[in-house]
Amino acid sequence: MTDVIIVGGGPAGLACAIELRRHGIPDVLVLDREQKAGGIPRHCAHQGFGVRDLRRALSGQAYAQRYVELAQRAGVDIRAETMVTGWSPDGSLEITAPESRESLRASAIVLATGCRERPRSARLVPGSRPEGVFTTGLLQQLVAQRSPRIGTRAVIVGAEHVSFSALLTLVHAGVKVAGMATELPRHQSLPAVAVGAALRYRVPLWTRTALTEIRGLPRVEEVELRDLDAGRTRTVSCDTVVFTADWIPDHELSVTAGLELDPGTRGPQVDTALRTTHAGLFAAGNLLQGAEPADVAALSGRHAAAAVARWLNERNPWPDRVPIVCRPPLVWISPNAVSGREPPPRERFALRSSLFLAGPQIEIRQHDRLLWTGRVRRMVPGRSSGLPASWLAEVDPHGSTIDVQLAAQRH
Repeated sequence: MTDVIIVGGGPAGLACAIELRRHGIPDVLVLDREQKAGGIPRHCAHQGFGVRDLRRALSGQAYAQRYVELAQRAGVDIRAETMVTGWSPDGSLEITAPESRESLRASAIVLATGCRERPRSARLVPGSRPEGVFTTGLLQQLVAQRSPRIGTRAVIVGAEHVSFSALLTLVHAGVKVAGMATELPRHQSLPAVAVGAALRYRVPLWTRTALTEIRGLPRVEEVELRDLDAGRTRTVSCDTVVFTADWIPDHELSVTAGLELDPGTRGPQVDTALRTTHAGLFAAGNLLQGAEPADVAALSGRHAAAAVARWLNERNPWPDRVPIVCRPPLVWISPNAVSGREPPPRERFALRSSLFLAGPQIEIRQHDRLLWTGRVRRMVPGRSSGLPASWLAEVDPHGSTIDVQLAAQRH
């Protein structure tokens, strides 16, 4: 019997493991399906990682390596190339590694399996099925491996923060970027990032533009783009297409465990201590929502570790919870349940909108009671806005679902 098993060796899982050792938990095991632990940042050569959690700016590769080193130094057992394939009836994890298959039991389990971008097939983009179509994650892996499969001229689909990460990866690989296309009226990254990319790399951003067809065999030769306002279509020559953003949590283990999922995030429902709906089972990082930056995911892992340590030391009953739901155009809030007055990670809730909103007034209500109201400076699709946690003291733990909505809405 292991004290804690963490499924996922990315920033959230490793940060959780390190923090658990700091809390005096002796037996901490991290399982990761990749050849090396470190998660997605392991394939990112560009800078910008580690500011919030490690208080320094690192490349993705250096950031991932730093976490692996810190975990090893803390005495964490890391097993790479180890796939968790399911659950035994007694709650054990079914493990498959190159040398063996086994079942492992733990007093507490933390799911930190992260998220992934939807591939072309899930986005229902018509056309032929040529080579040269990637997600950002696959692209970064291939570039890190110096694969010859990367092309010479690319179109990026999406304009979120990770889309500009894909741009930097392509430039690093010597690939010319013909342009970036988004169906929204403007990009969703930080202004400085978008302006810097436009000035340095001269990459056009096609807003209100949808990719409607991919053509070519055996490799991509061109794509068809449609102007969503004028209805006109045009073709752009390219041999590479990169689909970015449009995240979904890697929640297969959550589903097979029978955990309740949040309809907005599509990850497991968790309270502010990152407890799931099953006793002894926690979740952290971008499994909870797709996707926050790596250092935010790491801080989520630290937060979960404190809750896991309390659970192991005190064995208090698993608490009841009050779900939180968002009303459109608000898409999701994370964490998405309340079971006490414990603050959420970073002492704030993350809130997403499907629309660009300037200074919206947000209300948090439980039935006919107003728990909190205040303005958010701006909301951008694909980026989180922070909400304070001060209203937790006003929640009726036996009351109805908590609603988060724009102030003008009434239900």
